[in-house]
Formats: sequence, structure tokens, C-alpha cells
Amino acid sequence: MATYVLLSSLTDEGAGTITKKPTRIRDVNKEIEKLGVKVQSQYALLGPYDFLSVVEAPDNETIARVSAELASRGSIKIVTLAAIPIDKFIASVSK
Repeated sequence: MATYVLLSSLTDEGAGTITKKPTRIRDVNKEIEKLGVKVQSQYALLGPYDFLSVVEAPDNETIARVSAELASRGSIKIVTLAAIPIDKFIASVSK
């Protein structure tokens, strides 16, 4: 499984949903797990992004589909980044 970081910003609609039902975040996590993406950790942020999620997905296509699905709802904007474990990165650079 590959690791990805999702940086999320709520739209006005999304902020309204979270304010009324904060547990919606956990509901969405269950939905994306059914699509093959496992949430490893999540953080609420202060600053230009509202949330940081570290997830695992089998491939780029799966995480792209999940990111597109979430963004299509109109409640969130997402920046998706592939994350390489540091030991794996060092090994690849050392070759």
C-alpha cells in the first residue's frame, strides 16, 4: 500500500455540515475505507487547510478516484500528495 497525505479545506457548505454534525468526519472515513483507502491518522489544522489526513491506498488510481469523489460533493477541496517513507527515499537516492 502506498501512503498519501490529503490536505483539505472546507467549503462554506462543508463547514456548515461539520458544525451541525462533527461526527460526519468519521462517517466519511468509513465511506472511503469501503473504496479501498485506509485512514491512518487525521488532524484538524489551524491555517490555510482545515484537515490533514494520512491514508494508505493500493495505487494512484484509487486515491485519485477517492479524492475526486470527495471533492465532487462540494463540501471540501483537497490537495492530494504522495508520501514516500524516508528510508525508502534514502535507499532510492543512494542507488
